[in-house]
Amino acid sequence: MAQKVLIVYAHQSAGSFNAAAKDAAVEVLTAQGCQVEVSDLYAMKFKPSATADDITGQVKDAEHFCYGEETMLAWKEGRLSADITEEQRKLSDADVVIFQFPMYWFTVPAIMKGWIDRVLTKGFAYTSEERYSQGILKEKKAMLSFTTGSLESMFSVNGINGDINVTLWPLQNGILHYCGFKVLAPQIFWAPRVSSEVRCSMLEAWRTRLQGLLGEMPLSFTPSDSFDSERGFQLKKSIEEKQKSEHHGLTVGTHLGMCIPPNSQIKAGV
Repeated sequence: MAQKVLIVYAHQSAGSFNAAAKDAAVEVLTAQGCQVEVSDLYAMKFKPSATADDITGQVKDAEHFCYGEETMLAWKEGRLSADITEEQRKLSDADVVIFQFPMYWFTVPAIMKGWIDRVLTKGFAYTSEERYSQGILKEKKAMLSFTTGSLESMFSVNGINGDINVTLWPLQNGILHYCGFKVLAPQIFWAPRVSSEVRCSMLEAWRTRLQGLLGEMPLSFTPSDSFDSERGFQLKKSIEEKQKSEHHGLTVGTHLGMCIPPNSQIKAGV
């Protein structure tokens, strides 16, 4: 059966490198028999702010409005706004989701963060019981593909921006893995204001990767059952003791005060 791919795309210019990367993904994946759908957030004028307007009809508690709880109830009752419902339809259909964007302030642009805030509603994308390795979207794959305004050296362990693995942890673990996605290694286009030759080279490398993207192994994250719910979801003592003999911590976030495992957020199998 053909794989279905959703590209969530955020750039204002059709002449941008991000647009070229998005177009390359559509072309290469379609040629492989994939069904590719694109959510062009700026073209759609997607609303980034999460408000009570995302719910049709009455809210349960207007005085103490809680967006997460209210949208979960609205999702269950089919009362979410049409733009959210449509994006959830696309996401439900997809086997793979690619987020294509320019990195803004070490994260995604506001319009894409709004897509995350509004589309990945509680109940639809996660619950307190169904998250991380037990997440609702665990049968799907997701990845970040983005441009930076900084050189690769600036995002190194001794660079001025700090380790790119640390930068990516909130996005890849706190959003994608949290919802259960199998997270593929990111595609990073470093400092795209380069010569046309370098630009073409970067796009060609992306096209080459896209040829085998669907068969890639995902990044590794610590399984949910490694944490003890009775101790506030801290790492189980048995695992913590075993880890003491290792040089590195388990992950960028759960590092146990040890060295952070190198490249764990940018390469699979690390």
